[in-house]
Amino acid sequence: METGVVILIGLFFTVAVYLMLSQQLVRMLLGIAILGNAVNMLIFTNGRLIREVPPLIPENLYSPDVVTANPLPQALVLTAIVISFSFFAFLLVLAFRAYQELGTDGVNEMRLAEPEDDQTPPQGY
Repeated sequence: METGVVILIGLFFTVAVYLMLSQQLVRMLLGIAILGNAVNMLIFTNGRLIREVPPLIPENLYSPDVVTANPLPQALVLTAIVISFSFFAFLLVLAFRAYQELGTDGVNEMRLAEPEDDQTPPQGY
């Protein structure tokens, strides 16, 4: 079971890097969202995938006497989901405003510091 999940995580990382290297902002944002999901899956898989055992310790014990699931990866993934959603929402609004102001979502057309009709800077002294 974990082998299939590891292959899926590798596929997610591959797709995320491919999309983040794109020229359009929307593809970059999708790549960032997929990258966040891949990292969450990686953290969750490193905490071992155990469905049968809950992360609970009986009240009368200070340390578990039976096998329990590790609750730390679950807490980290829940926190990372909230942070990645807020980061994605911020980037989505930022990309939308850039599109409204500039009229394009292409990265090469967004270069206001280097207008196309301007002369090229000197290449040497």
